[in-house]
Amino acid sequence: MLIRTISALIGAPLLLGLTYLGGPYTELLTAVIGIIALHEFQEIGRRLGINIWTVMTIGVSVIWILFLNLNINNWMFPFILFWLLLAMGRMGIQYPKVQLSEISYNFFSVIYTVILSSYLYLLRSLEQGMAWAFLAFILVWTTDTFAYLIGRAMGRHKLAPEVSPKKTIEGSIGGLLGALLIGYSASRIMGGMPWTSFLLLSFIVGICAQIGDLFESALKRSAHVKDSGTLIPGHGGFLDRFDSMLFTFPMIYYWVLFFVR
Repeated sequence: MLIRTISALIGAPLLLGLTYLGGPYTELLTAVIGIIALHEFQEIGRRLGINIWTVMTIGVSVIWILFLNLNINNWMFPFILFWLLLAMGRMGIQYPKVQLSEISYNFFSVIYTVILSSYLYLLRSLEQGMAWAFLAFILVWTTDTFAYLIGRAMGRHKLAPEVSPKKTIEGSIGGLLGALLIGYSASRIMGGMPWTSFLLLSFIVGICAQIGDLFESALKRSAHVKDSGTLIPGHGGFLDRFDSMLFTFPMIYYWVLFFVR
């Protein structure tokens, strides 16, 4: 417990500090998160018997990170299509040695880790980006905290017993209520859109955070591992710490683009 607390006291200020500084500092942060999470995801894949394309996935990830410096948003979707084309081409050329499960896992590994985490940098780069990035952190942490506390106090019905036996439906609802509380508070402080939009965004983020956590838990269960890694003492790996946030960053990023005045 002491090691876990010390890690949190060091890691949280570092995460918030690099996000506060913005620019190259946040870009470095997202690159580190993405590459380490990619490595952990690939190690889980190896345990599942998947042939990992280390050079290819690292190369694609580095190119994506370098492109972030250009701040050109219209390259993002074409780049993902290009990466899909490369993965499909490898199967087309090397079949039956390369199967669909192999290209699916390797393609998804980059999307899930490097590309999703890079949305923290994109979110921070928006107008009032620091506030929106901090809101993402607070929403996820509050959802996790409320889910744990209410689940422990009132939890009776299992949410996903085969994936995470301690999580309950009551805890999940509690997490969503915590997110709504933060959303309403943010609407009074930040502005930019109606309070109902803040509530809806917070509700969606609360769902995304819990799905992200459950997905990573199911992934570890399938590979029979307790943690995704060991780099964060007392907490496991980077995927263990950021699984709830990976879907949150792009969700808030596009919400701000579409709905904020």
